[in-house]
Amino acid sequence: MLYLDNSATTQIHPEVKDAMLPYLLEEYGNPSSKYYSLAENAKKAVETARDQVANLLGCKTDEIVFTSGSTEGNNMILKGIADYYGTENKHIITTKVEHPSVLETCRYLETKGFDITYLDVDRFGRIDLDNFEIIINEKPPILVSILWGNNEIGSLNPIRKIGELCQKYNIRFHTDATQVVGKVKFKFNKFDGLNFLTCSAHKFHGPKGVGVVVLKKDHLGLKAKITPLLHGGSQENGYRSGTLAVHNIVGMGKAAELANKKIDKNIDHILAIESSLINILSNKFHENIKFNNDFNDKLPGILSVQFLGINNEILVKQLAPIIAVSTGSACSSAKPSHVLLEIGLSINDVRNTIRFSCSSTTKSHDLDVLNKL
Repeated sequence: MLYLDNSATTQIHPEVKDAMLPYLLEEYGNPSSKYYSLAENAKKAVETARDQVANLLGCKTDEIVFTSGSTEGNNMILKGIADYYGTENKHIITTKVEHPSVLETCRYLETKGFDITYLDVDRFGRIDLDNFEIIINEKPPILVSILWGNNEIGSLNPIRKIGELCQKYNIRFHTDATQVVGKVKFKFNKFDGLNFLTCSAHKFHGPKGVGVVVLKKDHLGLKAKITPLLHGGSQENGYRSGTLAVHNIVGMGKAAELANKKIDKNIDHILAIESSLINILSNKFHENIKFNNDFNDKLPGILSVQFLGINNEILVKQLAPIIAVSTGSACSSAKPSHVLLEIGLSINDVRNTIRFSCSSTTKSHDLDVLNKL
């Protein structure tokens, strides 16, 4: 099968699997236990992984909190900031094209009395910076949460400029970078005004069920203040209680190490695969397809394609035996894409749209199957 649904999840790298296995079988200690070798080995493995992830993201090791993934991380930031600062201000800003784990959390917070501003976006899913500045100046929020790279159309928001505006008005800023990590070169601590970042390992060839939240320390080196989502044994510096999934954390660390080491090569490869895919689709379907992407500023490897006059659900089912693609986000597959609707597509356009997403494991010769359709 040709797998082109890498925005949903990626294949685990063989080296990641090999790194994880000892911590499933022999090194099964709890890193919160003390003194004996199984516990100490687990603790060292977690800290090694923390270093590996910090090197990829460009942050300090003690700014990293391991989670079960971006959904938990997004909930942790939104609910944690809302709880900690909500008595002084109940305004939060996000966009209309966020991942469901942000949108649904914001809708939940509305039931608790919070005032959520959902920013409109342009035809490529980006916010208007001038309008954004007007809003944060007139009604400062306790938090801004804006997606970095869109998982359906690949568009990148101007995170650096958003962060600079948030810093100017002294506003906390969070970005969901789930689709960006491993596909875009960046260093978290080089982005002024960016306080929080979330990501998941399974988007860059690590295991499912593990991710991180990065919580930037302030200029005095003090920890970020936030109410934990999970209370208990005070693991992860009190930010996230619960026994650490050492095997998954080790896997994420190895995946981060590999992504960091090969990022330039991987980006070039994905761009080459994307170019080949565009050429094949364009040559085969001619004027019967339309791309929804902005090719001037987007994530490598994500193509959103309208097959004019063809229902996407029917097409995905017909292709399923030979090609894995999707109609949009795996987290909202039961409904028409809110992203495509918010960027101005009609409901018919949405129902004609397929998402193709490539990765560093996609081989150019694998695309030959498309020529046989």
